[in-house]
Amino acid sequence: MATDDSSQELKNGRSKALPRSRRPELLYTLASLAGFFIVWHLSVSAGWVSEFFLPGPERVFRLMIKMAADGSLFVHIAVSLARVAGGFLLAVLVAIPLGMLIGLWRPMFHLVDPWIELVRPIPPIAWIPLAILWLGLGEESKVAIIMYGAFFPIILNTISGFHGVERVHIWAALSLGVSKQKIFWHIILRSALPRIVVGLRLGAGMAFIVLVAAELILANSGLGFLIQDGRFQLMTEQIMVGIVTIGILGYFINKGLLWLESKWIPYRVTLDQGT
Repeated sequence: MATDDSSQELKNGRSKALPRSRRPELLYTLASLAGFFIVWHLSVSAGWVSEFFLPGPERVFRLMIKMAADGSLFVHIAVSLARVAGGFLLAVLVAIPLGMLIGLWRPMFHLVDPWIELVRPIPPIAWIPLAILWLGLGEESKVAIIMYGAFFPIILNTISGFHGVERVHIWAALSLGVSKQKIFWHIILRSALPRIVVGLRLGAGMAFIVLVAAELILANSGLGFLIQDGRFQLMTEQIMVGIVTIGILGYFINKGLLWLESKWIPYRVTLDQGT
């Protein structure tokens, strides 16, 4: 009984201490961001870099606020997010079941792995002419290019997750008479889930990387279009608005996936938690 009370006190003490331990991390993050913007501002204001090639942060944020005020920035964000979400979700729906099958069934691995390794090095932009030919100039071709970019990080990490399951855990469960269904849900899937979540994070990041290439396909809105339009008009501050906005969106999506990881995988112990 005393042991249970002491362990409960330890857990409570750890949960109370965690927010305090994260304060230095927040300070480091804010200091890093502040330092970056200070160096950016000084580089431009001191004349080390021409404002034509790299506008100062005040010009970029002034244009960003102006576009946010007239609503045009939010239109570009909404269009791009819809494309990224469509391509990413399609990649998840295909990559996770296929990666699970490849990771669990050795003949399937040898059957599919050569094709994955052959196609994976081909950059998404190389598929744009064929995507236009096969799917036209509408949203389908853009979503397909984004799906292609997000697909490989997800499937490779899913395969790695299922390949990395400790066989001794499965053998121990079988020796104890645990059913195969429970072994799959409570041992195999739980072991593979951290790698799957890593694949989802990498796939989401790749979806944003491919976004600009996808919006080369006759787009008249979206953050990739905003960057391309700024390039054609030699408006580097507009290019930077698109780049900064993509970076901010990607940052918060990654943080959201990390939050989901903490909810989906509460049993995962990391070194920074002090255990």
